Amino acid sequence: MALFLGIDGGGTGCRAAVADGTGRVLARAEAGPANIASDKAGAAANILRAAEGALAAAGAGVAQVRAGLGLAGANAAGVAEELALILPFARVRVVTDAVTAVMGALGAGDGIVAAMGTGSVFGVQRGGVVRQIGGRGLSLGDEGSGAWIGRAILSRALRAADGLEPVTPLLRALIDEAGGDDRVVSFSLTARPADYAALAPRVLTSDDPAAQAVMREAEGHVVAAVEVLRAGDDLPVVFLGGLGPAFAARLTGRWPIRAPLGTALDGALMLARRDG
Repeated sequence: MALFLGIDGGGTGCRAAVADGTGRVLARAEAGPANIASDKAGAAANILRAAEGALAAAGAGVAQVRAGLGLAGANAAGVAEELALILPFARVRVVTDAVTAVMGALGAGDGIVAAMGTGSVFGVQRGGVVRQIGGRGLSLGDEGSGAWIGRAILSRALRAADGLEPVTPLLRALIDEAGGDDRVVSFSLTARPADYAALAPRVLTSDDPAAQAVMREAEGHVVAAVEVLRAGDDLPVVFLGGLGPAFAARLTGRWPIRAPLGTALDGALMLARRDG
């Protein structure tokens, strides 16, 4: 009996599912983070731990399955190929987790996916071919994401402290809560994307002029990415991630917006089966 393994691996955890040739899921398991760009060895260990857990529950071994893996960090040069060489599965295909998210969300249909969480990434599927843009991290991108929103509002707070733009209640509160503008700078020296993203819900729900300006800019980035991927076609858009519903609500009426058909793990299983 042909068996297929799907892996959805990101910075917070790794999820595995084993399915038979009909697509019926036989078993699932989870393990720790699996970002192959930031920690290839740790990611490989967690991928194997999740895979072995699911396969044991399904009564199969690692050498029996054809695997599709959607992993954070797979867009860094060379890392996906290096990982594929050390995995023991019968057949392996590694793509970014954004690609499997697109496949899972759209199934076999054409459309666009905007994944908006701590980071951001966008993808389009046409005729079964997926193209990804963005997803390059906060240092070089992640426009419109939770981390980008948090960093943007703190940047405005510092500009306001310098007299370069109006001081609003929210900006004043952020400076005061930090203990001064120098404390905001200190925070930035060690802040991770998740630390910046913790400010995003506050910005999203605020009627403060500075918050509204940041959200208009964030929406502009999302619109620009989606329009590039639409390329003039009337494709539906699916929003994913923790901030997905907020952006879907803000952009209702601009495009046809659809609910996702499935998850990134579903997409990884589709990848495994397509490869077989």
